[in-house]
Amino acid sequence: MMAQVIDLTADTPPPRRQTRSATRAKSQQAPTSQPSTVSQLPAPNVLPIPWALRSPPSRHDAFRRKRAWLQTHSVAVPADLRRLSPDADPVAATLVFAQEEAGTAVCISPDGIVLTCAHCVAETPVDLDLGTLHSLLFASGRAVSARTVAWDPARDLALLVIVEAEAEAEESPRPFPFVRLATSAPKRGTRLLCVGHPGSEDLEAASPGRPTGYDTLVLSAGTFRGLAAGQDPQDNGDVGALAHDCWTYWGHSGAGLVDGRSGELVGLHSSWDDETGLRRGVPWEAIDAFVREMERNQRDGKGVVDGWRWCVRGYAVAIL
Repeated sequence: MMAQVIDLTADTPPPRRQTRSATRAKSQQAPTSQPSTVSQLPAPNVLPIPWALRSPPSRHDAFRRKRAWLQTHSVAVPADLRRLSPDADPVAATLVFAQEEAGTAVCISPDGIVLTCAHCVAETPVDLDLGTLHSLLFASGRAVSARTVAWDPARDLALLVIVEAEAEAEESPRPFPFVRLATSAPKRGTRLLCVGHPGSEDLEAASPGRPTGYDTLVLSAGTFRGLAAGQDPQDNGDVGALAHDCWTYWGHSGAGLVDGRSGELVGLHSSWDDETGLRRGVPWEAIDAFVREMERNQRDGKGVVDGWRWCVRGYAVAIL
């Protein structure tokens, strides 16, 4: 049976993809106090469309290659996390960008709210197009399209909402697999898990085109090494304020950093520190503040659809 797409918007524009960098470039804009946002989330609408028609032919090879790997491989969740938090599955909630360049995201709501780094969506405000559809793949290989609803280059965070989802029947694709947002920041030394999408090309090789041989999706373990001394946790535009030592590579930007015992989201990988060799990321403090701004927009009557959940915090659901 041909795979179908469920369109969650009443009016979807033709897909147009912004060019993304496979590396973490320094942000050139000054920190801003308010993220760029759209005024209204899409209302659900079911419309079956052949999935192959939703992406340009130039992107089909990368899409098919990544999906084939995801559909034929599985990344195991560590046994201790399964034992301590049997409902937590950070792997299932992870998405990879489906174009040739690598990039990672994580779903934080059963309604399809996706969190990633701002630079995974656009490097500068000039590059940002809130109408662009981004093609992503869940760890299961399920294809979705998502549109940016908030972009904050100072925090290096972006929120996307899934507006199309691959399905085999005309039915609601929700709920989507998701991770819960921790209710507080992690303590130094907390065991972390990182699920990310390392790039397939070795960007450090002397000649271009050399493959890395890495899997499409990789889970690595490490520890939370604290926040960078003197750095505002809300300012992650040049380098993330969170320090960790999970293994990452080009393309891991936007990968969720979860507590190894609870499976709850405590940060996003974003960059690295050339001086210390430590990986860097967007800390819980910035993610929590970013999501709360979106929740305030709803309470202020800015047109967001009632009943949507921006995220699920711990074991208490945060409903719009």
